[in-house]
Amino acid sequence: MLGTGIIFIILAGFTFFALKKLKPKPRKSFPPHWHKLLLEHVAFYKALTPEKQKRFHSKMMQFLSEVSIEGVQLQLEELDTILIAASAVIPVFGFDNWQYTNLSGVLLYPDNFNEDFDFSANKSNKVIAGMVGTGRLEKQMILSKKALYHGFSNTTDKNNTAIHEFVHLIDKMDGDTDGIPEYVLQHTYVIPWLSIIHKEMQAIHKRTSDIRSYGGTNQAEFFAVASEYFFENPKLMKRKHPELYKLLKTCFNPSN
Repeated sequence: MLGTGIIFIILAGFTFFALKKLKPKPRKSFPPHWHKLLLEHVAFYKALTPEKQKRFHSKMMQFLSEVSIEGVQLQLEELDTILIAASAVIPVFGFDNWQYTNLSGVLLYPDNFNEDFDFSANKSNKVIAGMVGTGRLEKQMILSKKALYHGFSNTTDKNNTAIHEFVHLIDKMDGDTDGIPEYVLQHTYVIPWLSIIHKEMQAIHKRTSDIRSYGGTNQAEFFAVASEYFFENPKLMKRKHPELYKLLKTCFNPSN
């Protein structure tokens, strides 16, 4: 059996090699059979009008022409690509001509992983389901395939790891991942947004909120967790958190 250090070196080397191979692909037309797969797996897409579904197609293909996706110790499947692209499009669907200029590649791992990027079966601390890279992983995202599929298998649990990570990238567009998405949130809404963040985080800490507890970690995580909730179960958020729902709707403009 390989020692932990050797396993880490192998995984780190494989990750670095995979990152070097990530190159954007030429933009292609939307494969018609993807429509059925999106209807089956992506509730956000299913709720769109036929005209808006076509716009969703276009945004997916634009994303795939700009960002490469690579499987790490797994054979990348068609549905993997579809779900990752859909995750990227959902939070920016209301924006015209959006580009993730702070992302060049996505690495898909078979399972959750630890801080050493180790997803070995015998590891007990595999708690990371997704992350936006920094340092040598700058402009890269790592996602767990297990978490990716779980995010789309339950449309009412308010959790979607891939959307969570793409929201972090939206937050980061102004230079800081701080929970204040100034790149898309008009200046006049910043103070009300901060007020709501602090009120909702206090409720999380008091355990009187149905927003996932991880949202109480800091402002950046609150924005990402609340955004998962917004896109996964907007009707429930509108009923239980009307102020938060209104500001997130203003921020994302999903009905555009």
